[in-house]
Amino acid sequence: MTTVDTRIVLTIEEAARRLGIGRTTMYALVKTRQIRTVTIGRLRRVPAFCLDEYVENLLTEETALENAA
Repeated sequence: MTTVDTRIVLTIEEAARRLGIGRTTMYALVKTRQIRTVTIGRLRRVPAFCLDEYVENLLTEETALENAA
């Protein structure tokens, strides 16, 4: 049974799971600022919409590369 996650911020691990990537890769994307995060108190969280932004950027870069060829 699949449930819809409606939370607006995710842990790094949850965000990685949602993208279908490993935790280490997710930390690398956060460190290089490819995926934006917020700090709430001492916690680092990934706004859910930032995952959408990341995928959109990947698609835009892919389209730009196709047009360059």
